[in-house]
Amino acid sequence: MSADDRLVVVSDDPKYDPDRIADIVGCRVETADLSTPDRLRRHAANADAVVVNVGSSVPAAVLADLDLEVVARGAVGLDGVDVAAAAEHGVRVVHVPDYCLDEVADHAVALLTALARGVPAYAERAAAGTWDWAPPYPIARLADCTVGVVSFGPIARRFADRIAPLVDDVVAADPYADDAAFREYDVERVDGDELWRRADHVSVHAPLTEETEGMVDGDAFTSLPSHGVVVNTGRGGVVDEDDLLAALEAGDVAAAGLDVLAEEPPSTDHPLFGREDVVVTPHVGWYSAEADRDLNASLARGIAGVFRGEEPPGLVDPEADWL
Repeated sequence: MSADDRLVVVSDDPKYDPDRIADIVGCRVETADLSTPDRLRRHAANADAVVVNVGSSVPAAVLADLDLEVVARGAVGLDGVDVAAAAEHGVRVVHVPDYCLDEVADHAVALLTALARGVPAYAERAAAGTWDWAPPYPIARLADCTVGVVSFGPIARRFADRIAPLVDDVVAADPYADDAAFREYDVERVDGDELWRRADHVSVHAPLTEETEGMVDGDAFTSLPSHGVVVNTGRGGVVDEDDLLAALEAGDVAAAGLDVLAEEPPSTDHPLFGREDVVVTPHVGWYSAEADRDLNASLARGIAGVFRGEEPPGLVDPEADWL
């Protein structure tokens, strides 16, 4: 079957450009709501490929019902896509592991430095008419602090490179990263427990897997000093949000910056909203105009490559250790 005869169904998310995907792949493209397995099953019944969102689930049961060649996920991580089941059904999975690396690293630095200085709370107080230096929570000199990095993939390495000139030390924990990466970025390798014992502030970059789900919990938070800031730009499910709230209320953690939550979009009454010690951004760390263009082009090239029988960049190895 030629590419012209194939149908790609693209999630109706404004970050996706169906016309550009159609131009690069040379196929028919339709958009649809693919936010749930039932909607995916219904709208992709005749599709050869689908482009799904970060929050979309592609479980084994849906893969068995569809006749897909490709599942393309517009993100670095693969949580929600049953990669093993896709392989069993002959479905190739592509993602975009090398886009938005700088953007997410910049976002993590912005959250950590702003919260470590109390900027969001001070700005809110000033706008409300409170012109006072009294700190909203304990604030320590950033240059004297150690920053811990949870996971040490490409984004985390860029984050470490950016934050290192601003702080005293950077340590990182990642059982899967090569020693060479730590040497290249002049970051000390530690295990997870030591990271939380030594760090003043922590930036979480871990993917969501069975191993990492909920691993940043109350035990971790109680190891931080009272001025500690926790930032998460990885996946929401890695951080136990109930434990985080308890740690904030107990003063075990000074502040938190979250670009990701366990449930997205969250309810408007999420308990972490409305606090001066928490900043939540709507999973926008990936965004820049350049990253948006890269995203669509990379997904399209991945789909086109699979259609041609190639192994394009971004093709997922179902045997990869980190999945």
